[in-house]
Amino acid sequence: MTVLVTGGAGYIGSHFVKYLVEKDFKVIVLDNLSRGYKQAVHQKAVFVNADLLDYSSLSKVFINHKPEAVVHFAAFAYVGESVEKPDLYYQNNVVGSYNLIKACAENGIKKFVFSSTCSIYGNPTKVPISEEQQSNPINPYANTKLIIEMMLKDFDTSFGMKSVALRYFNAAGADLNGEIGESHNPETHLIPLVLDTALGKREKVYVFGDDYNTPDGTCIRDYIHVNDLALAHSQAINYLNDGNDSTVINLGTGSGNSVLEIIKKSERITGKKINYEITGRRAGDPAVLVADNKKAKELLNWYPVHTIEEIIESAWKWSINPKY
Repeated sequence: MTVLVTGGAGYIGSHFVKYLVEKDFKVIVLDNLSRGYKQAVHQKAVFVNADLLDYSSLSKVFINHKPEAVVHFAAFAYVGESVEKPDLYYQNNVVGSYNLIKACAENGIKKFVFSSTCSIYGNPTKVPISEEQQSNPINPYANTKLIIEMMLKDFDTSFGMKSVALRYFNAAGADLNGEIGESHNPETHLIPLVLDTALGKREKVYVFGDDYNTPDGTCIRDYIHVNDLALAHSQAINYLNDGNDSTVINLGTGSGNSVLEIIKKSERITGKKINYEITGRRAGDPAVLVADNKKAKELLNWYPVHTIEEIIESAWKWSINPKY
């Protein structure tokens, strides 16, 4: 089967591409390398340097490679940046995705897997968070993801394009062989920030608030290994291949770890003291974000297997010797 992966040079996309190649899929990677790395793309994948905003180049990818399914990762994904530059996010994420979805419809693509986000829920009314909770995005980044989900529903109605929107919780970890990993500029994710502190690349980690209604007062998040995410995307393709209807599915482990727990576990794994400073809360940070993943188990037969220790260990291996 030939699969087109947009954003396949990015963090999660590159891990998914590696997974597909190792399962003998034919993989076409489309990425403009604005925030990805050519070195992250598996050498057995076909790489096309193109931008989703360039419809002519995008159309040629479908004509030349004839994909049977599309998995769409390509997006800008910094919440703070989206607040400062909403125009950038609506153009890149929404217009780019519209072009891709339109090209799929024009070329008869009926299987579409979308990289969405739990940010769509905003501040949850109930934890763990199920797909039935009302969407209430509180930043432009989350707004763009919800708009794309809505577009996919409309294109299903009009063109019969079936889709699975996968709402991730906190992607983390790295390839177990240390070949690819997480490399953002700037880096905003907790685990790489903690490990950079252990390596002496940062003086300390800032902990935003220790007065939440949690056991140690710090925020709790649901961390999921990037390889577990890769498996879920593959299972989503299988789900669509079986002729199932479009749906939205949470991807998380169903349990969480606090900021201080991550720091303490990282100290044990690295053997290094990690300096941190408690500072004020960030606006819009819920106390607990943990997924209800029953739907993923039922519809995708997906069970995350990597523990938080394995997540940190794999990220540490990459942090010590990053390739890009």
